Amino acid sequence: MSPRHNRPRGGENPADRSDQGSGPGGLDRYGLERTEEYQGEDWKVRHVAGASAAGKRYRCPGCDQEIPSGTPHLVAWPEYGGVDDRRHWHKACWNAKDRRTSKVQRSRNAPKH
Repeated sequence: MSPRHNRPRGGENPADRSDQGSGPGGLDRYGLERTEEYQGEDWKVRHVAGASAAGKRYRCPGCDQEIPSGTPHLVAWPEYGGVDDRRHWHKACWNAKDRRTSKVQRSRNAPKH
């Protein structure tokens, strides 16, 4: 049996792959920040694996639902905001933020956290 090779086949250069890093269409796999526009200002966005936040629970401002402990999600904050301005979002909610209404309506029986 031959040894396993951890390099791409076909002679491509790994640095040329489009899914590396956090470029404008690339994936944010390394916890690097990227900048996106939202509500007329620039926001910093960072992917969180969720493993380091064991025991912590956050409420997504997009859907107003709780993000369970250990769940991968995004953290976003205004570019010139501080620590208190950070918000934890489900990835799908952040991607759909421009298609949602401006005010999330809670049901009557929903907890008010």
